[in-house]
Amino acid sequence: MQGRIHSIDSFSTLDGPGIRMVVFLQGCHLRCRYCQNPDTWEQDSASTVHHSSEELMALVRRGLGYYRNSGGGLTFSGGEPLLQHCFVREVFERCHGEGIHTALDTSLYVPPGRVQAVLPFTDLFLADIKHISTAQSRYLTGQSNDLNLANLKAVNAAGTPLWIRYVVLPGYTDAEKDIIALARLLAPLNAVKRIELLAYHTLGVHKWELLNLRYELKEVQPPAADEMNRLQEIVAEITGKPVYIS
Repeated sequence: MQGRIHSIDSFSTLDGPGIRMVVFLQGCHLRCRYCQNPDTWEQDSASTVHHSSEELMALVRRGLGYYRNSGGGLTFSGGEPLLQHCFVREVFERCHGEGIHTALDTSLYVPPGRVQAVLPFTDLFLADIKHISTAQSRYLTGQSNDLNLANLKAVNAAGTPLWIRYVVLPGYTDAEKDIIALARLLAPLNAVKRIELLAYHTLGVHKWELLNLRYELKEVQPPAADEMNRLQEIVAEITGKPVYIS
């Protein structure tokens, strides 16, 4: 099976435990207004590389010593990796056969069958929650968050560890009532082991310009450090879970 790959980071410490290879898959059905990688949206592009599962495993094996010694492994990101769920499952199944930890960075805005297909071979889900409100989710991404939240609960029910990621976007996702609602949703989910509050930044704006796309959030400034600390305290107090900020 061939996977459509946007790019590969062979030495990452940001997308799961330990040192990891992160494979960014091409294609995404969301159109997040603050997306850092709009160049991953299309299903295919002139720069897309196609790899079979065995070809990708050959690349993974090159760093096997680093991954195993650090408790790391392979992470699929995107784009939305679950648009290529059959490829993800095939690679992850090979990883499990060789004792390699697997992680999936996903929005979970996909039909439940795609999540269930990869669930037996995924050791960790890095789940991106865009907004707790259905209306605001639709405004920010173009999609309702119904599937996202339903899949989140399904992964939790399966007992697969979850790390939650939430972008703090001033004026859009940082209202205290929304942060509290998010924390209350996550508090009873036992599989949630970590919550990451990610400060909005503008490092990907140049990609929009290169693609001749209109970026509508140019006037939005990153959140202040003290505000991030305040939101961290709120979420930690309600959930009782480790909360990290960046």
